[in-house]
Amino acid sequence: MKRLIAITALFSVALNLFAQPVNDIAFRTVVKDKPVLAWDVPNERDILWQKRIWRVIDVREKMNLPFTYPEAPFFEILTKAALNGELTLYSTETEDFTYPLTEADLDQIVHRYDTVEVWPLEGQFPTLTVVANEIFYEDIKRFRIKEMWYFDSKNSKLNVRILGIAPMQDVYDENGNFKYEKPMFWVNYPGARELLARETVYLTGNEAARMTWEDLFEMRMFSSYIYKEGNVRNNRLKDLYSGVDLLLEADKIKQEIFNYEHDLWEY
Repeated sequence: MKRLIAITALFSVALNLFAQPVNDIAFRTVVKDKPVLAWDVPNERDILWQKRIWRVIDVREKMNLPFTYPEAPFFEILTKAALNGELTLYSTETEDFTYPLTEADLDQIVHRYDTVEVWPLEGQFPTLTVVANEIFYEDIKRFRIKEMWYFDSKNSKLNVRILGIAPMQDVYDENGNFKYEKPMFWVNYPGARELLARETVYLTGNEAARMTWEDLFEMRMFSSYIYKEGNVRNNRLKDLYSGVDLLLEADKIKQEIFNYEHDLWEY
């Protein structure tokens, strides 16, 4: 009897699944069933060396095109999760995730408010109305990544952990001339891993390969450049260098990080 009830329940579930059209050739459950592996927290005594690095991901580069996939752009994944209460965003006043944003703060960030004239019937005077427009994902051309490189003496390995992600917004003057870019908000990456592990990334060439955003960041399948390293005056590289020297200094920092582990060994 119990076996008959179980078979009936499975048959009912199958009918419900096939009742709705599926825009695929199979039911995709691999990502949903995949657990998020917890990070191994290193002991402070085992951290022999560490360096804080800030990077910039430009979504216009070919390798970073998945960030602007129209059906699920990365920026909209973050904002929709925040609006639904699934993700906490933090203010850009500091970069240590001290001040979480309220719903009112988030509404001011993800919407652009404009005052427009509304013309009613002919012969009547226009009225001014405030219109809220959502920021389009294509307006976000860069993301800022904050990460920590460290050497774990227990495992004798150089590791990296992403700490935060911030979308960058272009700011223009009244005439439409570009002024500067600013971070909109900070996302604490360790706290967002579970959310990003449920969102798939579009992969060119093989759509059957189900990769999540958490996989992409952990495997570092993105193109970026260094624009700042930890320093006593909190200077950015462009505050000290320009032109070719700026590129050379960023590459120098990158080489220093990878050479640190190599220099610890004797050959």
